[in-house]
Amino acid sequence: MSLNTRKQERDFTAEVTALKPEVEALAKSGKLNEAVDKITALEKQTRNAADMSSTATLLSLLARLCWEGSDLDLLNAQLVAMSKKHGQLKEAVVRMVDEAMTYLPDLRKKKDAGEYKSGKDRWLELVKTLRDITEGKIYLELPRARLTVMLSSYHETLSQTAPSEPPTSSAKPAPAAATDAKDKEKKEPVTARDHLDVAADLMTDIQVETYSSMDKREKTDFILEQMRLESLRGHWSRVRVGSRKINRVFLKEPESADLKLRYYDLMIQLALQEDAYLEACSAYQEVWDTEDVKKDEAREIGVLENIMIFVVLAPYNNEQSDMLHKLYANSELQKAPVHHDLLKCFITKELMRWPGIESLYGPTLRQSPVFAPGSTLGKKTGARAEEKKPEELANPGEARWEELHKRVIEHNLRVIASYYSRITMTRLTELLDLPPLTTERTICKLVTDKTIYARIDRPAGIVSFKQTKGVNEVLNAWSGDIAKMLSLVEKTSHLVAKEYAMHEASRGKRPIAGK
Repeated sequence: MSLNTRKQERDFTAEVTALKPEVEALAKSGKLNEAVDKITALEKQTRNAADMSSTATLLSLLARLCWEGSDLDLLNAQLVAMSKKHGQLKEAVVRMVDEAMTYLPDLRKKKDAGEYKSGKDRWLELVKTLRDITEGKIYLELPRARLTVMLSSYHETLSQTAPSEPPTSSAKPAPAAATDAKDKEKKEPVTARDHLDVAADLMTDIQVETYSSMDKREKTDFILEQMRLESLRGHWSRVRVGSRKINRVFLKEPESADLKLRYYDLMIQLALQEDAYLEACSAYQEVWDTEDVKKDEAREIGVLENIMIFVVLAPYNNEQSDMLHKLYANSELQKAPVHHDLLKCFITKELMRWPGIESLYGPTLRQSPVFAPGSTLGKKTGARAEEKKPEELANPGEARWEELHKRVIEHNLRVIASYYSRITMTRLTELLDLPPLTTERTICKLVTDKTIYARIDRPAGIVSFKQTKGVNEVLNAWSGDIAKMLSLVEKTSHLVAKEYAMHEASRGKRPIAGK
């Protein structure tokens, strides 16, 4: 759809065609300002006549001549001036900005080569100029999003070399009025954290999910970059919000495999921050369901191991139990035999003694990043770090190993509750290999979660797993039993009478009524 809403009054194509070689010759002879004046004079006429094509050609020509003349100050000035002209045609501004954006890669190469260390950073200057032009203009939302990605990447790069702490200043404190004036101005980033915050804020301010002009892949890539930067600074709630903006159906397409792996890698990090192990297991299953992963045998086995580890680590509930049985029934998971055997232990209704589990599976499991003593996988950052104990923050692998111990204990308690109606606390602690206090706390947790029913008689030292029925429940059960018994008696009487009738009929006698 055209952005030009005004009716064209006159066609300046001939005048623009005639002017083009003239101004190019002037620019080559060093008379760039004179060439700019001629273009500006004709641009005013084409703009007032609503000749969009001619105006766009002149604006693009103006930007190109300034670039070829290496006058970047004039280029920035003309870009801003032309974009602010009264009644400027939107499509012409779009083409001018698109033309100027083609110069950024060359400027970036010069910047990386170190040409701007002693003077102005021309690349950064042009990026900021174009961002100022595109600010608040819907028809320039796509160029603004792309410029924001460039600027955000620039600040992220600076965060890798910037100091972690601000430099100490020995200057005297400024007066209060001067301080207030400085506070109103936008502070320039100094530390690595400042640059990272600027990079993340720049990306977060752009709501690309509402952009209709951006294709799905570019939009998904932009949102993933937003999520990644927010994860780096520990804003996991924003990562969760960003994850809901991703179209998961699009990720299932073969050409989106790289975006899919990036997305679920972030989802795994988020799940580990929240200790949502079942969610991490689901994310690893999506990773496994990718052709690139299945083609790499070593990578596939690593993913399968993580699937089984996290489903075992997840707290017991209906969803976890259902997923556990489905995974065990999948023959593909037998590619990791040790982890598959551990899965079988949680399926079978038998006791698992922790010393045996630790000696049998410990050497293998402790080598994985999930349980390794020095592992940093899932290390808490941001607000999540404030909720955890220092030892859990320092060694998340050890914390997850203790979590596995808890899952083994909970499994054993569920097994005991299914076989015993009453058991002494002494015997229960022997079966669980736990001290009495820890055993009591674990029982209380499972009762609170409504996983099992239990009552502890402390004076007698007895734990009861049989739920006491009320008067109404007992009466209803008795009534149901009596009704079932009478139904069986009636059915039996009917079958006996039927047998008598068939016997008499087989002898050729007519059965006597009532007998």
